[in-house]
Amino acid sequence: MKSASKRGYQRSRVLPSPAQAGAQFHWASQMKNSNWTPASAGAGHFLVSGMLKAFAALFASASLTAHASSNIPPPPQQKPILVTGATIHTVSGATISNGRMLFDKGRIVAVGSAADVPDAPGATVVSLAGKHLYPGFISANSSLGLVEVQSVRATVDSAETGALNPNSRALVAVNADSELIPVARANGVLAALTVPRANVGGLIAGTSALIQMDGWTWEDMGIVPEVGLHVFLPGMRFNAALYPTLPAARLEEMQRLTAQRLKALEDAFESAAAYAKGQASGESLAPDVRWEAMRPVINGQRTVFMHADELPQMRYALGFAQRFGVKIVIVGGQDAALVTDLLRERNVPVVIAGVHRLPLRRGDDIDAPFSLAAKLAAAGVKFCIARGGGTFDAATERSLPFEAGTAAAHGLARDEALKAITLYPAQIIGAADKLGSLEKGKLASFIVTDGDPLEIQTRVERIYIAGRELELSDKQTKLNEKYEQKYKQLGIYKK
Repeated sequence: MKSASKRGYQRSRVLPSPAQAGAQFHWASQMKNSNWTPASAGAGHFLVSGMLKAFAALFASASLTAHASSNIPPPPQQKPILVTGATIHTVSGATISNGRMLFDKGRIVAVGSAADVPDAPGATVVSLAGKHLYPGFISANSSLGLVEVQSVRATVDSAETGALNPNSRALVAVNADSELIPVARANGVLAALTVPRANVGGLIAGTSALIQMDGWTWEDMGIVPEVGLHVFLPGMRFNAALYPTLPAARLEEMQRLTAQRLKALEDAFESAAAYAKGQASGESLAPDVRWEAMRPVINGQRTVFMHADELPQMRYALGFAQRFGVKIVIVGGQDAALVTDLLRERNVPVVIAGVHRLPLRRGDDIDAPFSLAAKLAAAGVKFCIARGGGTFDAATERSLPFEAGTAAAHGLARDEALKAITLYPAQIIGAADKLGSLEKGKLASFIVTDGDPLEIQTRVERIYIAGRELELSDKQTKLNEKYEQKYKQLGIYKK
């Protein structure tokens, strides 16, 4: 057994490095349509000079467009707080009219009626009569903290180069001063699973982290520092009807490159499994940070998040999970309604990566993305609702509750829609002991609203993260106030 393990690990030594793998895939896919010739390589020094100028311009642009948030994180909760008079939507249990909630040191101590939660000595009483309390929303597929201005490359730190980056950790790249974080939390998004992305030809992007929407540093923001390993599957739809103008030879080349990428992914997991087995048996193996980072996955202690929208991708992901004995979550899942039986039988959850998007195929129903959550719920498949998670989506994470609202308007029960952005993502991520509902022992991270938060006209009036009340101002509200003054001075705006 030792020799077999040793041989398996040695196979990992011949895999390309992350940078080499990414370069090979990118090179293979781009060379056919390029005008590169050996003679053109001599112009390299001009390219370097141009790149230096471009970088200078880029950093100058970044300094003008990306500023640190002026919001000041409050100190830890100093004394108990008792909230009274509000309608408390616990999510995990019954809704409590005229309820009370006591929290101290950032945790919920008690929640219930006046009889269940008496006055606490020394507690600050906050009367919220007529208001509604909800647990903070959780964005389960986000780039928050990794992206500031999508068009300014210097502010985008969401992906590493190369194809295999299991040792990449999203948490250490989080920008705690991002201007996008106060914007998201102002509409109730109080936690996010920030996910590393895959570059061109990328396969294993790294490990995600669950962060709260407040803190001085990334260390302060981390709720669960390492959640799961993220794998981005290549497209697998090669129907000639989808590419009517593409030559058959080019379509065959696409299939060949996809097969190469899947082989590289499988080889990586085989090597990581052999490495983990060798380490467990006490073999003297040279350290490899990539396979070391994958040991919790191989040992069943960490989930693999497989980013897959298409039916062939999801079938591959389900077979992959069985082959390597790993726990998986499907992220994306546009075709998930076609494999509900398999997803339910194998207990594979789905993170719906956006309700507000177009159908996958021209022949699909126009409301297919809107009704997907209802179909999964009816089939008994675990799911939650998130946003697309791309670099552009980071600026609009505040719209998360409206995605759930759209799902509710297309067949998903209202209570289920609320759970889809609170309790269900917490369960899928593995943080249900901390977030997702208003229960004793969980973090006191909640919002106060004047109505149903899934409705766009509802206002979030107060937010608390770990027992600390945060201001609702952000860059957008400050700009609004600024230009209100301008038009008041001009006599155009009167309020």
